[in-house]
Amino acid sequence: MKASIKSKLRKALPLGIYKVLSKTYSEIHWYTDARAKRSHIIFRKLKNSHKGQRCFIIGNGPSLKKMDLSVLRDEVTFGLNRINLLFPKIGFTTTYYVAVNGLVVKQCAEEIENINSVKFINWSCRRYFNTAASVYYINDPSGGGVFDFSKNPTRRTYCDSTVTFAALQLAFWFGFDKVILIGVDHNFSTKGENDKEIISQGDDPNHFDPSYFGKGFRWQLPNLSRSEKAYKLAKLEFEKNGREILDATVGGKLDIFEKVSYDSLFGL
Repeated sequence: MKASIKSKLRKALPLGIYKVLSKTYSEIHWYTDARAKRSHIIFRKLKNSHKGQRCFIIGNGPSLKKMDLSVLRDEVTFGLNRINLLFPKIGFTTTYYVAVNGLVVKQCAEEIENINSVKFINWSCRRYFNTAASVYYINDPSGGGVFDFSKNPTRRTYCDSTVTFAALQLAFWFGFDKVILIGVDHNFSTKGENDKEIISQGDDPNHFDPSYFGKGFRWQLPNLSRSEKAYKLAKLEFEKNGREILDATVGGKLDIFEKVSYDSLFGL
């Protein structure tokens, strides 16, 4: 829906009706738009393509600075949000990349497009990329506020609570038997109301790089309790299917998944 048309409808219609129409329009396009169809194709190709393998989902916590990430060069990895700030330091890019938060994508669309990974972006953020952009899309028609664990991203991927949850759903679809979390510190020194949008006033103490959400960057405070509910859903679905999620984060505060020594995964 073109911005000018959306603006006119927003002014002319009651908010409730406008939201229903906007959601319906987005859903129709998820099955008819060329960008969505291209995404469906890649999902069908990737279904169970990593069966029997392990992968690492790399969070963005400060704990990454305490880890030797060079050993991940030959592993299958998922990077999230501004993980690209780490690439020059480690000398390689992640296999896959996921970003679902509108504020992050809006402010970082150009750098995201330049990431040399297989990229998955929230369908609601498609307006920040041209139609020829080298990205694929995942769709959460609820727009947030509702979540479950999706086992079919051609239909939907629940994007609420944390981008790590979206990555876990993709990892399940791709067939990984073992998913290992690192850098998921689950601990923020910046405090405030859950999900509140704020503007950073200086260096970022919550991530691996002080410029991650640096001065002037708009971001939302985390909702850690909601993230925990999402993680429990992921744990349940993986275990029901004979798979596992392990947490190798150094000093992480998350207590949902079985803890494992990062070094031990490489025989160190």
